[in-house]
Amino acid sequence: MAINFRLFRNGAYLQSSVTLFVFFAGWGIWWSFFSTWLDKTLHLSGEQIGTVYSVNSLTTIAVMIAYGLIQDRIGLKRYVVILSSAVMACLAPFVIFVYQPLLTGAFGWGVLLGAVYLPFGYTAAVGLLEAFSERMSRTYGFEYGQARGWGSLGYGVAALFTGFIFTINPQINFFVGSALGAICLVVQVFWKTDKVPLAPGHTSHPHTPSLREMASVLKLKSLWVVIGFVIFSWTFYNLYDGQMFPNFYRSLFPNEDIGLHTYGVLNSVQVFAEAICMMLVPILMRRIGVRNILLLGVTVMTFRILGAAVFSDPVIVSVVKMFHAIEVPLFILGIFRYLTLHFNSAVSATLYLVGFEVAAQVGNTLFAIPFGALRDHIGYQPTFYVIAGVVACAGIWGFFALKKDDQDVQGDPFIRSGRSGVTGLVRTARS
Repeated sequence: MAINFRLFRNGAYLQSSVTLFVFFAGWGIWWSFFSTWLDKTLHLSGEQIGTVYSVNSLTTIAVMIAYGLIQDRIGLKRYVVILSSAVMACLAPFVIFVYQPLLTGAFGWGVLLGAVYLPFGYTAAVGLLEAFSERMSRTYGFEYGQARGWGSLGYGVAALFTGFIFTINPQINFFVGSALGAICLVVQVFWKTDKVPLAPGHTSHPHTPSLREMASVLKLKSLWVVIGFVIFSWTFYNLYDGQMFPNFYRSLFPNEDIGLHTYGVLNSVQVFAEAICMMLVPILMRRIGVRNILLLGVTVMTFRILGAAVFSDPVIVSVVKMFHAIEVPLFILGIFRYLTLHFNSAVSATLYLVGFEVAAQVGNTLFAIPFGALRDHIGYQPTFYVIAGVVACAGIWGFFALKKDDQDVQGDPFIRSGRSGVTGLVRTARS
């Protein structure tokens, strides 16, 4: 089985799983229809929607860097996680009384205030919570993917209802998001893991990296290889999947409400499948290796985008969307393990937030507006061909540029099934 049920006696695994479940449910209840809300409810153009995404990404970069630096300094203390949860709890009042009126009446101010609020609770917090959970998994001895799978499950549960709620009144989605944010806040404040036994090789007082150590990661050429790979693969995939695909999918139906309902149900089914894949990918990774998992993820990305570019039948496009359930676990779990394998795992939060999340946001900042304008001028499917071409080129470059699993092991060694010992150098386990 993908889950060893002894995990449910691990309090840290349970706390991490509940946190990710509630966070992703609270995000998914509105984020999966965010571009549709901007388009259908607020009647913004493709270029304006691209502006919202681009500026959000720009401020997300700064918040992510701050989150990573602080979290690596404080280890497993939850001060920053509590802050992000408190911001989540304020979602509905902010959107209804501040964000929406400004976007429709004073667009520039709305974009700026949204770009301040959203990163602290969502677009930067997602990387923070994932990095925090991954560090807990190494400290307390459980597979990160098996906790992250509950996050996908939470997103799927939310997506099952969000399309139907959205057609009644989008404000309900934001109120539910606030309620789930409040639950996440309670979990962080009151659910302690101090009594949970540590994994072998870990201590209750792990090495705290200095600011010099954390800043030094930016001098590593190998990290910039990862950043470039992420920008031209994951970023462009997000342009397609988040900014464009929901509205494209809705346009395939003669009635918008039917399209919204169908997309909500499909999104939910896809994310339920993603949750299962999150728990299975670590098993596959032990068989084929970390680098191969990443390259497989980019391959699936390319075929999914091409599928939407080629086909316009709703049934076929729905099948194509299900590839998302495979691609996301392959890429996210692969990039996490690649970073903790080839870099110092003591700065894992900084590495993940800078090497993956910040890199993706840099790409969104650079490309969201021009690709939104491109979609306005040539349509969805021709734009999808361009995006697929960029992702395919990134995969080919990654094949030559990414390190093999036994090259330059600076972090936690990787154990691969079917081979004796570990891949790379054996080092003492670190938090």
